[in-house]
Amino acid sequence: MPSRRRFLAGSAATLGLGALPVTGAAEAAADPAVAAVPEDTTRPPNLVVVLADDLGYGELGAYGQRLISTPRIDGLAADGLRFTDAYSTAAVCAPSRCSLLTGLHTGHATVRANPSGAQGSLTAADTTFAQLLRARGYRTGVIGKWGFGPESAGQDSHPNARGFEEFHGYIDHGHAHQYYPEYLWHNGAKELVPGNAAGAKGVYAPELLRQRALDFLDRHADEPFLLLLTPTVPHAPSDIPDTGAYASRSWTAANKGHAAQVSLFDSLVGDVVDRLRALGLEDDTVLLVTSDNGPHEEGGVDPDLFDANGPLRGYKRNLYEGGVRVPLIAWGPGRVLPGTSDRPTPLTDLLPTLAELGGAPAPSDVDGLSAAPLLTGGGNAAHHDHLYWFRDERGVTSRADAQDRKRSTWLAESLRKDRWKAVRFAPVRDHALPDDQWQVELYDLATDLGETSDLAARYPARVAELVGLMRASWQDAYPRTPFGVQLTVPRLAVPGVAFDVTAGLSNGSARAWSSAALTLRAPAGWTVRATTPTAGTQLAPGARLAATWQVTPAAGAPAATPWTLTAEGTALAPGGPVRYAADGVVTTPPPAPTRDGYLSDLPWITAVNGWGPVERDTSNGRNAAGDGTPIAFRGTTYPKGLGVHAYSDVAFHLGGAGSRFTALVGIDDFSAGQSSVGATRATVYGDDRVLVTTPTLTAATGPVPVDVDIRGVRVLRLEVTDANARTSFDHTSWALAHVTVV
Repeated sequence: MPSRRRFLAGSAATLGLGALPVTGAAEAAADPAVAAVPEDTTRPPNLVVVLADDLGYGELGAYGQRLISTPRIDGLAADGLRFTDAYSTAAVCAPSRCSLLTGLHTGHATVRANPSGAQGSLTAADTTFAQLLRARGYRTGVIGKWGFGPESAGQDSHPNARGFEEFHGYIDHGHAHQYYPEYLWHNGAKELVPGNAAGAKGVYAPELLRQRALDFLDRHADEPFLLLLTPTVPHAPSDIPDTGAYASRSWTAANKGHAAQVSLFDSLVGDVVDRLRALGLEDDTVLLVTSDNGPHEEGGVDPDLFDANGPLRGYKRNLYEGGVRVPLIAWGPGRVLPGTSDRPTPLTDLLPTLAELGGAPAPSDVDGLSAAPLLTGGGNAAHHDHLYWFRDERGVTSRADAQDRKRSTWLAESLRKDRWKAVRFAPVRDHALPDDQWQVELYDLATDLGETSDLAARYPARVAELVGLMRASWQDAYPRTPFGVQLTVPRLAVPGVAFDVTAGLSNGSARAWSSAALTLRAPAGWTVRATTPTAGTQLAPGARLAATWQVTPAAGAPAATPWTLTAEGTALAPGGPVRYAADGVVTTPPPAPTRDGYLSDLPWITAVNGWGPVERDTSNGRNAAGDGTPIAFRGTTYPKGLGVHAYSDVAFHLGGAGSRFTALVGIDDFSAGQSSVGATRATVYGDDRVLVTTPTLTAATGPVPVDVDIRGVRVLRLEVTDANARTSFDHTSWALAHVTVV
């Protein structure tokens, strides 16, 4: 079973691995083969990244803004390093933030589009910069908008599973559009905001996030920390308690609110700086301020009033410069050399840059390149051969659509190489469309920053070169080199019966590690015995240290209970000691069924679902509490079954008691009513052996009957996978999922 990887925080004072804590209800299993790792007493810089939501290139005074006041950020730009050619990695929020966190551009990243239904999700294979820094002992927090689903705890896309110890804010992309939410998340739990109950506007969320950020700085002032602060301003709606200095302007209410939101973002950054100074951390911190994409025009905001894109063409959703070129300022009086840089710098560079600043090894298969030498004055940073962007967007706004010449819902991609920028559009949603069917434009940014003169007809060879690079930049799937710890555990743990667990420590970086070791932690009362060596002297780039243990659950372990096993891997990397961890969950089985029945009436062992929880007898894609519509196919309603959303994997304990499993599986009416593009494939496993796989399921083809022999099967698994790389409308139901008992 796949594991949830964690990168553990270390001792505040020393970053020494000997004092690193392990989270979760697990006790250490003694392992004499573990090699000692020396302590590192050098404190690396604190790291703060503040990410605005839809802030345009021209909306800060340091980048030419004249109507909106941003004195605090302008001061940082004057005292720090201001980038003139920095780029978001997408023209809309979700793919931009995925690339920022993982260092992969949108031709390789896991999330490549904004949600149109289901939330895009990070996976266990996605390594974020928080995970890298946590392995070096940093305390890590994200406060504000996360923007990846599902909106639930205990899943691989949750911030806590992707390296952030502390999370306060919005998980869900759509929920983050609410400035007066009735709840916010704190780690794995919802926290109500009583002042906003029943639609009241008592508590403005950005002010809550401001205080959470300052509290984080206070609590971790004595230890290295990484803070990712992602307030939702100035994203639409232009909702703010007080328009302040803009109240008397003759602008619309939306424009006044927008300007006030930009100034609020400025004051928020100023408060962070003031707190760093008050704590004496000014010289020990690197602060980065940027935005996730170009300026928006939603909710009545007029970006042209503010010249929000400066000299650039385009807005949010456009792949022209105005949609993707963003402000980027680095500040740190004791760490950052002041000046200006025109190095083309995509936000994919944040992962390797922060890793280098923190002395952490980074995956070698990312697209970003470290800009740390530019910040520190230690030399020239490596330059990208080219930069790539992809767009698959369904939202339409008038100005962006006009810039795209009514092609804003077409697939699009763009690429910059040196002074040249190519943008192309596909008239159908098919990235494999032959090149001659795309509409291509070419611009010379050195002489035409506003992208007004299309030179494609004049330079066909240059167009062919850049289109070839676009093709090479895209992969339908991007397999990753393993990095950190991977753990494989069985689904079931029978009390008193031994089972095997395997783990690996993978060096996915470009430089060798030494003193590599693995340990396994199990619940109190369980026994753990290593059956292979668990330590090695050297771990070359791409190499993996593998180990196996025999684990025996306590004889009295209660039934139907999940238990956490934790594998930890330690090593000495070139930047210092690191410690990675992965959690795996095993479940002591519930009793096997003793009579015929429906799966929706049985407890499941595990349930993974791509959007929301697995639903019992309903199909609304949101909750499992029976508040959705009944399961239906083509108007016929079925009273029993399971509602899932690809990717889904639900397992049940049969204990060999079953003889036959029957069901009707397909895209249900709930999903079909939203769109006809959903397509999935369903597989039934018996003890991890494939019993049956359906053909592709769509609303047009209707459901497929399943009838399989399950005699002797201990664990029955129902898996649903996406079949056309368009997961938004992949809600699928197992109607009348029924087990006949021997």
